[in-house]
Amino acid sequence: MSVYSYSVKTIKGEEVSLEQYKGKVLVIVNTASKCGFTPQYKGLQELYEKYKDRGVEILGFPCNQFGGQEPGSEPEIESFCELNYGVAFPMFAKVDVKGDHADPLFAYLASEAPGLLGSKGIKWNFTKFLVNKEGAVVKRFAPQTAPADLEKELEALI
Repeated sequence: MSVYSYSVKTIKGEEVSLEQYKGKVLVIVNTASKCGFTPQYKGLQELYEKYKDRGVEILGFPCNQFGGQEPGSEPEIESFCELNYGVAFPMFAKVDVKGDHADPLFAYLASEAPGLLGSKGIKWNFTKFLVNKEGAVVKRFAPQTAPADLEKELEALI
């Protein structure tokens, strides 16, 4: 099993297989537009620009489960990200990342890379998962971890 076993919807509603990212290092992150961590979009975009030509993809998944901090529709989210942070990395449809209706991809990510004290739950927006070129989940990063702090691990996987 790997992340390549999953299909997701793009922010425009198209179903895509994550298999299209085979051979790339992935940073998969649940995002929100009205969160204290929202400025991390800038850092994620900077990571994307720095590493995209070296085989790194950032995959953003909006989520409204934490304090209702992503209330907008997919077109509103896409516009917000582009206008405010110049986001050019792939964004996907809004998902639940915890609970009974959690998207299967996020249930898998959380089980493969438990958080603090072995917790499988995702606790807040901007939790980041690092995935190697073979589709295996390597590490989870807390919301407060700045995107730039992922560089050492990205370099090791490229």
